[in-house]
Amino acid sequence: MYRILAINPGSTSTKIALYENEAPKFQSNLLHSPDDLARYPTVWDQYEFRLTAVRSELGAWNIGLHQLDAVVGRGGLLRPVEGGIYRVNQRMLQDARANLQGEHVSNLGCALAYEIGRDRNAPAFVVDPVSVDEFEPLARYSGHPLIERKALAHALNIHAVARRASTAFGKKLEETNFIVAHLGGGISIAPVRGGRIIDVNDASSDGPFSPERTGGLPLQQFISLCFSSKYSEAEMRKLVMGNGGLRAYLGTSDATEVEQRIAQGDKKAHEVYEAMAYQIAKEIGAMATVLSGRVDAIIISGGLANSTMLVRWIRERVSFIAPVIIMPGEDEMQAMAAAALRVLLGEEEARDY
Repeated sequence: MYRILAINPGSTSTKIALYENEAPKFQSNLLHSPDDLARYPTVWDQYEFRLTAVRSELGAWNIGLHQLDAVVGRGGLLRPVEGGIYRVNQRMLQDARANLQGEHVSNLGCALAYEIGRDRNAPAFVVDPVSVDEFEPLARYSGHPLIERKALAHALNIHAVARRASTAFGKKLEETNFIVAHLGGGISIAPVRGGRIIDVNDASSDGPFSPERTGGLPLQQFISLCFSSKYSEAEMRKLVMGNGGLRAYLGTSDATEVEQRIAQGDKKAHEVYEAMAYQIAKEIGAMATVLSGRVDAIIISGGLANSTMLVRWIRERVSFIAPVIIMPGEDEMQAMAAAALRVLLGEEEARDY
């Protein structure tokens, strides 16, 4: 029996879970209040605060110093890598601290796993970091050689649900073609061929708008806004990622609140929410062309997959392409633990970063 700790830092919480093989034994979602986080100017300034919270929770679980066989953390915006399981090493820690491809709380995952693993003399891993790059050459073109499209997506959950769906279809993962729509605070929509994410929108700057992100914007108007002298660079970045999407249109990023407003007859809320579904469906349709229309299923996952209303609107527009499968929520904690277990059992080799 192997004991594996999974750690997933999020924007306002740090999730931790202890598994014995694939069975969860303890789980906690350590919430961090806006007031607590406001004390830290950058994501990395939060590191010691979150590390202390994790150690305190493990103490409450009464987990001894040498009762872990592996610690696995969420992988962040590292160097472009193939999908898989990676040992945490000094190069990874340096790249994460440098915010190599952008500042994001997921960059803390490898460092938290490494430090907790060091406490307990256990190896530390990350699985399918945000920077997984399995693009084919044509997917990299943006329209100008100064800008290359980047592979930055919810790779961990996309790979996990594709693996689950292939099992449900009774096929080998290598034989499948899926479109996976991960719907959360950010939205990633990917054609997944043979288990590889061969294209995907960058959820921080492209694709559909989401609860708090603008997605792709009309470029000429955006350029004019950038040079209007009304906003600093930091304010523009926050406008695109944090203060965009539902929050910009409706003053909230809470989909449950939006649906309550719709139920009370708020026509604006209805139109904005349906527009988000419209853009999601349009992106799914675009990604179907990457697979030449040969799609085994469209998989809708992430927290917003729990929204019956949103899913219905999407399904109405895309079901002609392929069957639509709903896998609500996120498989990230289970996926991380399962990957570490495969390494411990010798079923898969951990890679060097």
